[in-house]
Amino acid sequence: MAALLEIEVPPDASGERLDQFLAEPLGSRARAQRLLDAGLVTVDGAVLPKRHRVAAGELVRVAPEPASTVEPSGDAPFAVVYEDADLLVVDKPAGVVVHPARGHREGTLAQALAGRAAGGEDPARAGIVHRLDRDTSGLLVVAKTERAHRELKELIGERAVRREYVALVEGLPPARSGTIDAPIGRDRRVRTRMSTETDEPREARTHFTLERALPDTALLRVVLETGRTHQIRVHLGAIGHPVAGDPEYGTPGLLGLERQFLHAARLAFTHPVTGAELDLASPLPEDLATVLERLVAQADGEPA
Repeated sequence: MAALLEIEVPPDASGERLDQFLAEPLGSRARAQRLLDAGLVTVDGAVLPKRHRVAAGELVRVAPEPASTVEPSGDAPFAVVYEDADLLVVDKPAGVVVHPARGHREGTLAQALAGRAAGGEDPARAGIVHRLDRDTSGLLVVAKTERAHRELKELIGERAVRREYVALVEGLPPARSGTIDAPIGRDRRVRTRMSTETDEPREARTHFTLERALPDTALLRVVLETGRTHQIRVHLGAIGHPVAGDPEYGTPGLLGLERQFLHAARLAFTHPVTGAELDLASPLPEDLATVLERLVAQADGEPA
């Protein structure tokens, strides 16, 4: 929020809790409570508790939040494939962490976008509405306003954002297409891993289509219906066809890969503000394209 926000309480809102009344204009009740706790909200000039019941005609003022403590960082490379006043779609290379987390405090995409992305309750994750694993490359949509952040989250929750990936997997799946419908949660034994063998199951569905059968591997087009942590990697591993080179759920270093062969190749959705249809694509990065070209050449009987 860049300027002072002033709202006169309308008659139909009389009696609402102050934090509830501010939830819509501020994007969420949690954000309203945070600003109230910070003393940035006044009612007729007085700082009141969030449980205060507003009355018709009261003037509620919300002061601008202090500048984010997240500093821009040039350490995280990325490319912009689309941008307007509300959002941007970036192409994230492998090796870049999306937002600060334990063990990855610096050099994240969120820090590189600080001052450009916006929205959400956590300044360290401003604008972030979904994520990619560190060593998964490809497309990510990022909000630039509170409204865009809120509505993009809704689109993702409604499964109205098409997220397509290209994955090279070990072996050949038994069908040319299929759906993996298996809940995912923390592994019962190894808590740093996700698994279908879990005591904390959450709904998860992944769709796949065979693009090309290759020697000992298969190239798949994968579509996420849900978006659980490591979902594609866990699901493909669970059916016996882990992503090639996956150090956690497959065979590290397979085919000379230094990471999992997984790339977020397409994002398609209706722009939440303008209503325009966006359909954006990212080609395979060089490290994955080189491996695929070699495998295709071998399959076609050409010199590698």
